[in-house]
Amino acid sequence: MANPPNPETSQETLADLGEWELIRRLGAFAPPGQFADDGALLPATGGGPLVVNTDVLVDGLHFSDATTAAADVGWRATAANLSDLAAMGCTSVVGITVALVAPATTPWPWVEGVYSGIREALETYGGILLGGDCSGGCQRLLAITALGTWAAEPPRAPTVGRTGAIRRSDGRPGDLLVSTGPHGLSRLGLALLQGTIPPHLDPSLEERAIQAHRRPRPRFDAVRALLASRPTPVSWRVGGCDSSDGLAAAAAAIGASSGCAAHLDRDALPLDAAMAGLPQAETWCLGGGEDFELVLALERPWAEALIATLPGASVVGALVAGEAGALGWSDGAPWGPGDGGRGAPSGYSHFG
Repeated sequence: MANPPNPETSQETLADLGEWELIRRLGAFAPPGQFADDGALLPATGGGPLVVNTDVLVDGLHFSDATTAAADVGWRATAANLSDLAAMGCTSVVGITVALVAPATTPWPWVEGVYSGIREALETYGGILLGGDCSGGCQRLLAITALGTWAAEPPRAPTVGRTGAIRRSDGRPGDLLVSTGPHGLSRLGLALLQGTIPPHLDPSLEERAIQAHRRPRPRFDAVRALLASRPTPVSWRVGGCDSSDGLAAAAAAIGASSGCAAHLDRDALPLDAAMAGLPQAETWCLGGGEDFELVLALERPWAEALIATLPGASVVGALVAGEAGALGWSDGAPWGPGDGGRGAPSGYSHFG
């Protein structure tokens, strides 16, 4: 399988450009004048609250030249932040700021490729590059802050809390856990790119897996489907988060914040059908991470309405009374130390 092109062959480095020329070039990826001052100009949001989040992507931990082209690094970095906005219930992106740290020997084409990927993601999902910063350092990393807004849904009585918000702490015992799509594909894509799994799978599965790893998609469409599917008698109360650290970790996080335990249904794990026969399928589904689907805790009528509205969504378990954040299986089996692969419920760990 072909690796992405290597930008290290370029002779023009960040040291050659210098800070001001680098900033001038990066300004081409933002609206005119956006990089001209020391602060970002925010478009008006109609007085609604802004949702803000920040993520850091580090070379060697979240991406590498061996598996990820520069444009894909930019797309992934942006999509990861936008996914957090979707996980809070946002349907619109205001924009992002980007802080870039890179060694002076970093070729300009790599940086250009990263910002091209950032621009592609913003053109796809909305928002603009508001500004940012850059610095030399020993390791390449991107720190992105994203800003988004909730949808202005017409109020329907009865309602609880702020309509449109999704919070990890808003789950309750009896809620069904809904996954907006399959899990494990990104981890399969990484294995294929690293050559740690034989590349003799169904070609369409390989393509989906590599695309899921290189070009994840924030599920704003799922949030819009959630808004559209709420039954009129059901109050607004949605527990949830994205599954960037794995399905099991997402379920545990919702349970921990909501004061519940979470039970998953082993017979209903959200796997791509073509992936189900792989020996790693269940482990990667539970703990592979970086799938960026939403995991939502909903009352049964709303869960069923969402599944009928959103293709690929499915019930994967439920919240139950019990130790906050504890995981178990819906058939009563205890959660084993190997369930989830990376020692779930913690899922993917950035420090171990």
